[in-house]
Amino acid sequence: MKHLKFPSAQSILLLIAAMVTLLTWVIPSGKYNTLSYDKSTQTFIQNKVDGSLSLPATQATLSDLQIKIPLQKFTSGAIYKPINIPNTYTKLESQPQGFFEFIKAPIKGIIEAADIIFLVLILGGLIGIMNKSGAFDSGIAWLAKTLKGYEFVLIVIVTILVAIGGTTFGLAEETIAFYPILIPVFLAAKYDAMVALASIYIGSCVGTMCSTVNPFSTIIASNAAGINWTTGLTGRLIMLGLSAAICIAYILRYAKRVKNDERKSIIYSQKTEIEQRFKSLNTTTQLLNTRLRLILLVFASCFVIMIIGVSMLDWWFIEMTATFLVGSILIGLLARVKESEFVDTFVKGASDLLGVALIIGIARGVSVIMEDGLISDTLLYYASTVTEGANKGVFTNAMLLIYSGLSFFIPSSSGMAVLTMPIMSPLADTVGIGREIIVNCYQYGMGLFAFINPTGLILASLAVVNVGFDKWLKFVTPLLVILLVFTMMVLTVSVYL
Repeated sequence: MKHLKFPSAQSILLLIAAMVTLLTWVIPSGKYNTLSYDKSTQTFIQNKVDGSLSLPATQATLSDLQIKIPLQKFTSGAIYKPINIPNTYTKLESQPQGFFEFIKAPIKGIIEAADIIFLVLILGGLIGIMNKSGAFDSGIAWLAKTLKGYEFVLIVIVTILVAIGGTTFGLAEETIAFYPILIPVFLAAKYDAMVALASIYIGSCVGTMCSTVNPFSTIIASNAAGINWTTGLTGRLIMLGLSAAICIAYILRYAKRVKNDERKSIIYSQKTEIEQRFKSLNTTTQLLNTRLRLILLVFASCFVIMIIGVSMLDWWFIEMTATFLVGSILIGLLARVKESEFVDTFVKGASDLLGVALIIGIARGVSVIMEDGLISDTLLYYASTVTEGANKGVFTNAMLLIYSGLSFFIPSSSGMAVLTMPIMSPLADTVGIGREIIVNCYQYGMGLFAFINPTGLILASLAVVNVGFDKWLKFVTPLLVILLVFTMMVLTVSVYL
């Protein structure tokens, strides 16, 4: 038994894909009718199983369809994806996925996830060029000297900043870019890579879990529930502050233990391997001169520009990838890297993150199987019937757990919002609670499960450092239990106030 190893991330995802493939033989196929707004014709398009239908874009049409959402949410573009129409679930002829569909799913997933995969590969090339320039080593040496005795500040700052990004614009996939940069910094501060992973990933999870102005979760979910996104905002802000404090305290406690005795590290057996993986290509550390400072400025600017673009300019993966590519070229010129060396170094850096890119694609393949097997809407339909007749407290906590479970099958926050809110939010009316509670259950449920969701980002994040999923579970499970209990208490109190 000692020689048995926990499966790799790729194997875990393929096992999950196989499990979901089998589920398509057991779970009945079914689908809700959907409604979308066509700007070109200024009409609604109702998509049914047997075809589509054009409807007048009026509030009366929405009322007839039992959709309690203001018309303006559609016409303004606030709701830009097709939403499920309540009480339209239809059982369909079973679409079980076979062996060949299972084999093709990862390929389809890689194709569908091409945008984020190219972002990861270009980012790998940028990291390679940065290592070649020597600016990383010099900057890390300066930072380690500056923070000497106050290294814990690094944990607090990184976690808070990433959480702010998560709560404001849904910083999640973009955090893949931060691991290769910040892990060497944490190692220089005498922490292990798990502390860096936790500060970044948990910061992102708690931020998106307690989203406040995030257009990809809070706003789109509130719109789809037919309420203003500011409803319940105060409670989410309080939840954000308290949850972030719990997470930071947990990470600091572990970090202090590792700093005092490196053998207490959960990944102590990988210490040498990880240090070698993140060491620079340079054998000596240069002084942080003007040229290296300029390189670091260009490098940091890439991320600042990326964040501004995503949060304010409607940028997405193509624009982010282009930013990193331009940054790589500028840094290569500043570092006076020869053209042939630049290409070789860039390609080598990209290849270092190829495994991460493949994990992202395979994870998307799991969603492909569910979509082709038509089981996602069936799961939603039965989930919506589970809470019938429950009291407020039981109903709310059941919704929290239901959303956690659904997020395994629908890891996209915006996808979850438009598919589930028109179905789930009216259930709040039947038990006498505000619809903002359903929005909270959606956010908290997805956010909590994101800590360990294998169809989300965690496996890709762990692959950057080559840390096993089993070791992450050992680290994060106590924190997850604490947050789950705390969240259930908060939700229970909120419905009785």
